Amino acid sequence: MRTVAVVGASLAGLSAARSLRKQGYDGRLVVIGDEPHRPYDRPPLSKEFLAGTVGETDLALETDGEDLQAEWLLGVRAAGFDPGDHAVRLADGRSVRADGIVVATGATARLLPGNDGLEGVHTLRTLDDARALRADLALGGRLVVIGGGFIGAEVASTAYGLGLDVTVVEAAPTPLAGPLGEVMGGVVSTLHADHGVRLLCGVGVKGLSGRARVEAVLLQDGRSIPADTVVVGVGASPCVEWLAGSGVVLEDGVKCGTDGRTSVAGVVAVGDCASWYDPAAGIHRRVEHWTGARERPEAAVAALLSGGAATTGVPKPPYFWSDQYGVKIQFAGHSAGADSVTVEEGLPDDRSFLAVYRRSGHPVAVLGMNQPRLFTRWRKQLAAATL
Repeated sequence: MRTVAVVGASLAGLSAARSLRKQGYDGRLVVIGDEPHRPYDRPPLSKEFLAGTVGETDLALETDGEDLQAEWLLGVRAAGFDPGDHAVRLADGRSVRADGIVVATGATARLLPGNDGLEGVHTLRTLDDARALRADLALGGRLVVIGGGFIGAEVASTAYGLGLDVTVVEAAPTPLAGPLGEVMGGVVSTLHADHGVRLLCGVGVKGLSGRARVEAVLLQDGRSIPADTVVVGVGASPCVEWLAGSGVVLEDGVKCGTDGRTSVAGVVAVGDCASWYDPAAGIHRRVEHWTGARERPEAAVAALLSGGAATTGVPKPPYFWSDQYGVKIQFAGHSAGADSVTVEEGLPDDRSFLAVYRRSGHPVAVLGMNQPRLFTRWRKQLAAATL
């Protein structure tokens, strides 16, 4: 291959670029990013950066002196892909032809419809999002977080630490039931009540009210929650619309094999936009976590450079962590399909325990709260079981 284009300049794209050089690719390397920033770390955006304990330079993902000998095209988004010419069309009219394409365009935060233009309403996905939200949180007052997932919970925790009055609104009966299951989702969500953060579950949001700036969140049951600042954390959608009609099969993201290869030769996908095949579950699914964005590009790049001949093995079980109210939460595997979950160590009431999810007696996932050593052992066992 004479030219490889990595479309996406966040962690997954940077990891792919690094893997290309590590695996011996010495040709032209073009990295395309829709943000103007060099690659930066996203997890601190909802925690340390929002709290003001780390600065923007601390978020840098590139090491001092690192030079991948790449052409960086930043601040311009991909607008289309021509499979005939193997060319990525950019929004500014330019086009990048490449023998190999790594799709790493990530995902974008979902919005609430009909509330454009109100000041004080935020999503949190990018550095620019975090800058704007941090400025509003510095004003204090009342924060309403719409969505009780991990991003929403982390923002709530950070805002609580900054002294704001915080309410979390979750449409589902139990927050975090999707990734953790109802029982453990309920346990983890009690952290809000432990710290005096109001949690309203089982009620949807009808809309927002206010003139120039948001003043309240209107609930479907008729209640109105006063708000000086609102954060919308209702999930993310894969950024794959630029691939529509290109022949790359899209199915809740870019549909891939176990090694990231897509339906078009010479194109692989990694990160939040990639729906890899999970042989253990027999389905395709996206893994929207930091560890997957860092680890999976190695296999995808190997498949790209070898034309699919490389043996990459089965992807490791997904792993993610969350820091809330001083508690470290770690999870590995998939809770979906588990028929039991048992506490193996500690007590949920103490907010320090380890729980194992099983299907037909076999471990499929593990959750830890303030149990890093024991969790690490269980995580290694899960990974070994997938080999």
